[in-house]
Amino acid sequence: MSTATTRDQVEIHRTLRPGDAAAIGELHRRVYVPEFGLNETFVTSVLAGVERAVAAGWPERGGGVWIVEQGGVVRGALGLTDQGDGVGQVRWFVLESELRGRGLGRQLVGELLELAREQGMRRLELGTFSALTTAAHIYRAVGFRVTDALERTDWGPPVTFQFYALDL
Repeated sequence: MSTATTRDQVEIHRTLRPGDAAAIGELHRRVYVPEFGLNETFVTSVLAGVERAVAAGWPERGGGVWIVEQGGVVRGALGLTDQGDGVGQVRWFVLESELRGRGLGRQLVGELLELAREQGMRRLELGTFSALTTAAHIYRAVGFRVTDALERTDWGPPVTFQFYALDL
């Protein structure tokens, strides 16, 4: 897989470089705190999840990463982790608002599905919250279905956390 492609002066890196794990956490802070009022507990949980995945060998040992850069700044991310037994988890999908509405999110999710199939994954799962309607539209358009939901208040304002799954 190539390391970078250009789309309207946007580079998509498909390897995790030094500093990218921290940049994913910071990107979640820059997007979700002002747009949805989420708190530092949310940001810390994202960063901890990325760090756990890296410590377990991600993405080299399975799954994939898409880091979207523009002007040398990380402005989007998507991850796929291999959970074992043919299950993959879609994680850390975020684009800054200026990059939305260009088909970039659909492109990234399409590449993720292709990679998951290439790696022999039979099922994909993800967790998100209901206010992310554009992401939900992308997930549902490729066949994901909501499997469960619960209310959370630990990230600041109450959110409906949703679980999605897709059998490949």
